[in-house]
Amino acid sequence: MNRARSSLSRSILSHLILGLYTLVALLPVIIVVMNSFKTKSAIFLQPVTPPLPATFSLIGYNTVFGRGNFALYFTNSFIVTVGSVGLVLFFGAMAAFALSEYRFRLNTLMGLYLAIGIMIPIRLGTVAILQIMVATHIINTLWALILVYTAAGLPLAIFILSEFMRQVSDDLKNAGRIDGLSEYKIFFTLVLPLIRPALATVAVFTMIPVWNDLWFPLILAPGEATKTVTLGAQVFIGEFTVDWNAVLSALSLAILPILVLYVIFSRQLIRGITSGAVK
Repeated sequence: MNRARSSLSRSILSHLILGLYTLVALLPVIIVVMNSFKTKSAIFLQPVTPPLPATFSLIGYNTVFGRGNFALYFTNSFIVTVGSVGLVLFFGAMAAFALSEYRFRLNTLMGLYLAIGIMIPIRLGTVAILQIMVATHIINTLWALILVYTAAGLPLAIFILSEFMRQVSDDLKNAGRIDGLSEYKIFFTLVLPLIRPALATVAVFTMIPVWNDLWFPLILAPGEATKTVTLGAQVFIGEFTVDWNAVLSALSLAILPILVLYVIFSRQLIRGITSGAVK
């Protein structure tokens, strides 16, 4: 009985601590979103109060959609994010399958090379990357961002996926080979369905930095036609510095899509992380 009470007490305490941490982490986001629907006077007089009928206002969003081209910014961010994540998952999974399934002389060296790619930030090569984009005439295009983000995300993706693929039963793959399946069939029909949690984990880890990045859009694609939502929001905020309704509305529009995507993939992300911890 005492052991059960002690276990219950520890469970309640851990949940309280996690709940408090979640509240602290989400409180700034909640305040920003709430205040984006309030009048300017209510933002300063009642900053932590939800919008009420007397304080509710959409003037900030009217300013954002009337003065800023956020529909284009969202489209650009969506194309860049989906394209980068898709390429990272596709090429990362194929490379991880090769590293985990086939043994060759440079197998270990290749794994170490990928580990170095995780530790060294890609921003250190910004000047060289800019020169390459100019030389290949893809500067100020969305392809420039997609290629850079794909290169940045591949080392971590290969590192994670290869560890999961090593856990797939060799008997299952050999049975597929005996049944006449090609290596491509084994990869797409046997291996990939079994590592879906790992794929979701890699997708989230790749998606969030790509969506939130300001560095490479500012350097490689600063044109109005290629601005991402993060760069567009930053430029908009710089223009409307004292218009707090517009600033908070722009921030809310930049935050909410990635939160929605995270909620969609959160179950697979948690499953992938816990599965990796158990393994």
